Amino acid sequence: MRRVSRWALIAGALGFGVLAYIYLTLPDVRPLATANPPTTAFIELRAAEARAAGKAPRRNQRWIAYERISPHLKRAVLVAEDSAFWQHGGVDVEQLKQSMETNFEQGRFARGGSTITQQLAKNLYLSPSRNPMRKLRELIIARRLEAALSKRRILEIYLNVVEWGDSIYGAEAASRMYFHKPAAGLSASEAALLAGALVNARALMPARPNARLVRRQRIILARMGSVTPPAPVAPAVPAALPVARDVPNEPTAEEPSGVEPPARPASPPVTPPEPPPDSDPTEDVPRR
Repeated sequence: MRRVSRWALIAGALGFGVLAYIYLTLPDVRPLATANPPTTAFIELRAAEARAAGKAPRRNQRWIAYERISPHLKRAVLVAEDSAFWQHGGVDVEQLKQSMETNFEQGRFARGGSTITQQLAKNLYLSPSRNPMRKLRELIIARRLEAALSKRRILEIYLNVVEWGDSIYGAEAASRMYFHKPAAGLSASEAALLAGALVNARALMPARPNARLVRRQRIILARMGSVTPPAPVAPAVPAALPVARDVPNEPTAEEPSGVEPPARPASPPVTPPEPPPDSDPTEDVPRR
């Protein structure tokens, strides 16, 4: 009995030490309220992979203000990636629980339960590994992001840094690459294609959608009227935004957005095209 208690104390001390180390080495996310990140962990990871393969790193990214992103794309991304964006504080506990139960039953990592805030935490600071310690850091950083930033700012950063193909980062670069237009001009159909591709952005091509992506597009279109994105907030003083292609962005000052935008009435749902006979319009859009 004494030996068991001794090992329990040792295990508890080690666990406390690990948690303390993780907490003390977490990044300070507060500067993101007023400054754009000059790079991300994922951008640096892809650059390292390119150099390891003997290639020059490429980076196609154009940072734009939240107001210059099509409302269709904001709605489509919320439907595809995090329909409960307004309801959680960075971590969707119920979705995470369902994800863990599914993975346990199947004996492998079959589905994710990541919110947009968690995805942003991973994208900015972590890696795509499935290490439990990495996941724990992701959860803590997500809560910190929600405490330090508004929902609008979280979605703005996410839409500017998320990977949308090989060396393509952010909505503006993706829109110009796949549809030859700025992100502000995306139609509902184009936005749904972009959002549907996020589940596997390096394999699914919005410019040449396969059957899987077309099916996801139709599901997203049918549900876009059920979500409300954060409302734009006009800055008091216009700030210059960086435009970068193949070179790292320089951080620029953004106006703080600590006041949560009021919820707006949801737009009427977009009528999707008729699905082909072999498609299932009720298929659930998978969570990342």
